[in-house]
Amino acid sequence: MIAAAGIDESALRYRGWRVVLACFLMAFFMFGFGLYGQGVYLAELQRAHGWPGTLVSAASTFSFLLTSVLVIFTDDLLARIGLRALILCGLSALAASTALLALMQTPWQLYLAYALMAVGWTGMGTVVIATVLNAWFERRRGLALSLAFNGATCGGIVLVPVLLALSDSIGFRSAMLAATAAMVVLVLPVVVVFTSWPADASLNAAGQVSGGGKAAPHSRKELLANASFWTMVLPIAIALLAQMGFIIHQVAFLEPLIGRYAAGLAVTVMAAIAVVGRLSLGLFVDRLDPRLACAASMTSQAAALFVLLQNTSPAVLLVCCAVYGFSIGNMITFPPLIIQREIGSAAFAAAMGLGTSISGIVSAFGPGIVGLVRSFTGDYTSAFAMCVALDVVAAGVVLWRPGRRAKLAAS
Repeated sequence: MIAAAGIDESALRYRGWRVVLACFLMAFFMFGFGLYGQGVYLAELQRAHGWPGTLVSAASTFSFLLTSVLVIFTDDLLARIGLRALILCGLSALAASTALLALMQTPWQLYLAYALMAVGWTGMGTVVIATVLNAWFERRRGLALSLAFNGATCGGIVLVPVLLALSDSIGFRSAMLAATAAMVVLVLPVVVVFTSWPADASLNAAGQVSGGGKAAPHSRKELLANASFWTMVLPIAIALLAQMGFIIHQVAFLEPLIGRYAAGLAVTVMAAIAVVGRLSLGLFVDRLDPRLACAASMTSQAAALFVLLQNTSPAVLLVCCAVYGFSIGNMITFPPLIIQREIGSAAFAAAMGLGTSISGIVSAFGPGIVGLVRSFTGDYTSAFAMCVALDVVAAGVVLWRPGRRAKLAAS
């Protein structure tokens, strides 16, 4: 157990909820700038500098792949420089990245900005958020993760329209600098005041969260030999590959069927329902088997895609997108819950970093694979049918439990 015994985690006075607020803001700006905002940068940088879309999109791919490498070492960084210092480094790198995006003049500066963004992901991304909340919560861990990760979706819903509106009124450069300043003003004091380990928890030299006792170090090689680790990582990676493929190609698929406005509405509905899905699951996920809940989410996405492929009715298509969206955010909520239950706190940060890296690399190919299948077949039917099959396979794999208990160390 990481959180102190006898503490009421449901009480608003519990300090862990202030940590949740800090994590929400971190996710809001990290995902808002680092993921959802990349579509804005693509359009604005092309307009401002005349750079080809392939140059900017290649920089995005470079950033995501670099992120997938760097997050492997999150546990080492937490042990060496500490939680607050790592987050502040991530905040500084993200702020430098967004400021450079506003001020850049040459392509090499673009790649520098996206490299800095990858450092930001390492300090403010899902691995750090999951690790610190795992230390603060035991009985309400699922709710805490759901609330914090809702910041990611809210970042897309709020920050992207704000950037677009500001770009239209005061220009892209001023918009980015103003948004960057707002991020620093909002996040910096909250991180400094609220983010810390619980009084009875620390991170030992191996990068493991512990309650003060000395635990034997666990290498990444041991994690890679752990069956529970793979039966969590592989299905999540497969499901995220299918999910990324559908999300990126959603508008292109829907626009010929229901028009540009309705296709945009479908994206908005899907994102809004993702918030509802996270909150709904967070209320009772701590009483569920996370593997069963994860399999149910994957199956629901497969069913939504299957029905979507059989219909052209705008109402049915919107409902399918809403059902699909209900589980979108939960795909990053389940891994920490499964890791904590089956692998344990001692190797939590290492397992989260390695698992996130593998999932990130695999899912990065989702949009390309869907696009490739679509180009070969001439439409999206086969491509999205492939996504349905991937979700079904992932749901089956995540339900497989190794016969021998694979927990690496006691909490």
